[in-house]
Amino acid sequence: MSEDTPGFALQAIDFENLEGWKDDDPSGLFEAMEACRRQIIDIKPYRTGSLGLTAHDLLPLLEAAQREDLSSAADARAFFETHCRPFRIRRTDGEPGFVTAFYEPEIMVSAVQNSEYRFPFYRRPDDLVDLDERNRPAGVPDSYAFGLLSEGGIEAYPERKAIDEGYLAGKGLEIAWAKSKVDVFFVHVQGAARLRYPDGAVGRITYAAKAGHPFSAIGKLLIERGEIDRSEISMQAIRRWLGDHPHQMDEILWHNRSYIFFREVPNADLGAGPVAAAKVPLITGRSLAVDRLIHTFGFPFFIRSENLVHLDGGKPFARLMLALDTGSAIVGPARGDVFTGSGDPAGELAGTVRHDADFVILLPNAAAARFA
Repeated sequence: MSEDTPGFALQAIDFENLEGWKDDDPSGLFEAMEACRRQIIDIKPYRTGSLGLTAHDLLPLLEAAQREDLSSAADARAFFETHCRPFRIRRTDGEPGFVTAFYEPEIMVSAVQNSEYRFPFYRRPDDLVDLDERNRPAGVPDSYAFGLLSEGGIEAYPERKAIDEGYLAGKGLEIAWAKSKVDVFFVHVQGAARLRYPDGAVGRITYAAKAGHPFSAIGKLLIERGEIDRSEISMQAIRRWLGDHPHQMDEILWHNRSYIFFREVPNADLGAGPVAAAKVPLITGRSLAVDRLIHTFGFPFFIRSENLVHLDGGKPFARLMLALDTGSAIVGPARGDVFTGSGDPAGELAGTVRHDADFVILLPNAAAARFA
C-alpha cells in the first residue's frame, strides 16, 4: 500500500443494520459469479490484495451459488445472508468512501487514416515490457508496471505527449482511427470502447497495457486553475471546456502522462458488457472497479450513497455489486467506480457520478471468522 493510501479497518455489522439492503435485488449477480468461479478454477486465480482475501476464500460462496436456484430478490438476499457476513470499510482518517462511474463509449472510427479520421487507438507495442522487482531499473518508481526495452536496457516509456507527437507512428500498431483526440482520450480513461465503422460493422477494444506513468486527472487540474468550479465538474463539463479552448487542449490532455494501449476483442458478444480486468463480462449497474492493490476481484460489495439518486430512479443508490475491474484513478480502500453500461446514455449517467458512499464488503463465512 502506498504512503498516500489511507489506512482502514473492517467493522462487522448485521444485515439488519445495512440500510437499503432489504430493498435490493441482487439476483442478477449469479451469472457473473459463475463466470468468476470458472475463471478461478479453470484459468487463473485472481491476485490477492493487501487485505489478504484470496480467490480461494471466495470459492465456497461461488460454489454454493452454483448449486441453488436463486431467481427472486428475496431468495438472493437470503443466500447472501446465509453464506456471508457484512463488514463496513472504515477509513482511519474518518473520511467517507467515494464513488465515480465509468461506461463503454461507442466511437465512430475508420480502419484507415484520412483527413477526417486522424487519431489512432494503438495496440501494445513490442518494446513495452512488464516491470517487477526482478527487472525494475533504479530510478523507475515502484508504481510503474511497464517500461521501455531499448538497446541500453529498461527505462521509463515515452508519455502521452511524445506518443501524440508521433513516437509510435509508422509501427503498424493502429487498430482504428477516430475523428477526435478528445474521444480517444476519454476511451483511455474508460478502458474499453465499441468501435463503429462506416459500413455499420461494430468491433470492441479493451485495455491491453499502459505506458506506465501515473494517472493525473485533468478535471482536478481545471478546478485548480479556476476554469471549472468544483461543484460543477463532470465529464460533460470537461468536454465542453476542451471544445471551447482548442488551443489549450493539448496542454491539458498532456497533463495526464498515462497512455493506454488496447487489444481487439474477437467475436465480441455485443449483448453482454465488456470483459474487464476480472476476465468476465461487466454487468450494468452491478459491476464495481476497486483498488486492486487492496481488494481481490469477485468479492461482493454493498454500496450505498444517499445523494446519488440519478442512477436509481430518484432513490438513494443502494446495491450489491461485484468487484470486477480496476483503474489507475481508483485508489484507496473505500473507493469505487460503478459501471453504467454502453453508449452515450450510459456516458451521460456516468459523467456526473462523484458522490460520497458507504462501502460494505461481504465476506464468505469462513473468511469472515478471520476479521470478526
